Amino acid sequence: MADRRLQVFHAVARQGSFTRAAEALFMTQPAVTFQVKQLEEEFNTRLFDRGHGRVSLTAAGELVMAYAERILGLSDEMEMRVSELTDELSGVLQLGVSTTIGAYWLPWLIEGFKRRYPRVVPRVSVGNSQLVENRVMDRQLDVGLIEIVTDQPTLERRGAGRDDLLLIVPPGHPLAGEKSVKAAQLAGLPLLHREPGNAIRELVDQFFVAAGIAPDGLNVAAELGSLDTVKHLVAHGLGFAIASRAAILNEIRVGTLVGVPLDPPLYTPLEVIILKDKFRSRLVNTFADFVIEEIARLSADRNP
Repeated sequence: MADRRLQVFHAVARQGSFTRAAEALFMTQPAVTFQVKQLEEEFNTRLFDRGHGRVSLTAAGELVMAYAERILGLSDEMEMRVSELTDELSGVLQLGVSTTIGAYWLPWLIEGFKRRYPRVVPRVSVGNSQLVENRVMDRQLDVGLIEIVTDQPTLERRGAGRDDLLLIVPPGHPLAGEKSVKAAQLAGLPLLHREPGNAIRELVDQFFVAAGIAPDGLNVAAELGSLDTVKHLVAHGLGFAIASRAAILNEIRVGTLVGVPLDPPLYTPLEVIILKDKFRSRLVNTFADFVIEEIARLSADRNP
């Protein structure tokens, strides 16, 4: 419903690039440039300064952006409210999830939700928990599913559950037969760590700090952004790692990895986050409630 020129302008301002805006909108770059040029002609002023491969807003552009945020937000709200009168949920759900949730929980969540509400279109972004949290606060996402307990005052958080973290080692490793493992037993061993900003990395660092072991004193063999790479390297004996139970169930079942509980136990929270002051559609509320119920059900099935 909103003016297409305003939507394109908003995307360019958000992305800081005509090229990235074109990709996000599934348009050609010349079409994006044409829409922005039309809007600039409408206002008889430049809205962007262009240079060094990036664009920035002019003073007039800043003003238009402030109104665009409000206009597009009201347009979305209107469409959602009208669609809700049909009593059938529909529309696009902008969803952000952490990498572990995206790989090991999201497929089941999306499948269950789509079976109930086939007209809803989830549009999913995957990144580490910090990135998802930032994008929810920046109004780019309707809902975030993360593995940290946020302390941001602008966010509403709902605890959906938790997943225990396990030491993972290959079969035959000296610690593979232990009932539980303390931080002191791991301190000198090569650690395959997650990348900075990853929620599990922060929890692992806290686990060692609580035992009096500073993170910079750990024997870090690699810092990795891919959990699949972590599992591959652990299975081939290049070090140990700590990962959520959900992420290693298949490897444990086929015998390529062994999961050992930590002492004291360590858990990763599964949190639903929503911006407090953003319009809350029935779709957003329904999805948040569904996630909490479904994660509880899936957790019971995976930990009988």
